[in-house]
Amino acid sequence: MNLLFFFIFLASCLTAGMTGAVFKPGNWYDSLNKPEWTPPNWVFPTAWTTLYILMSIAAALVAAKAGENPDVGLALAVWGLQIGFNTLWTPIFFGLHRLAAGMVVLVGLWLSVFAMTVLFWQIDWVAGVLLLPYVAWTTIAGALNWSVWRRNPHEPAVQLD
Repeated sequence: MNLLFFFIFLASCLTAGMTGAVFKPGNWYDSLNKPEWTPPNWVFPTAWTTLYILMSIAAALVAAKAGENPDVGLALAVWGLQIGFNTLWTPIFFGLHRLAAGMVVLVGLWLSVFAMTVLFWQIDWVAGVLLLPYVAWTTIAGALNWSVWRRNPHEPAVQLD
């Protein structure tokens, strides 16, 4: 694994993760009607830190095979797409309080994470395996977003002036 690649991908992930420091859940999220299976708040930063490290390792493994496999470019482009969706969700959900729009972003995130996992698996099976927790977590996040949206149908959105 190329460490330079790893640190570049990790920096991208940490940049996405910084949205959590800017757009915190806060009292608004605490007041929402959430399902009983909602993970405790401490689980989220722990899970995302682990996932960011795993997806950075996986991307570095795939990037290292650029000379061997013509599909690396597509796989890394999909990696870029998923980190874009990943970055977008927090400001939409926690910043704007847009539960439905958050769900739309999460569908895009899930689809891009699944596609990335398949593409990575075809290039380097270890990279594909490293992404399986991300698929699982994104599935849980999608179910949670859906449930919160459905349980809070009249949640007002923040108005932008």
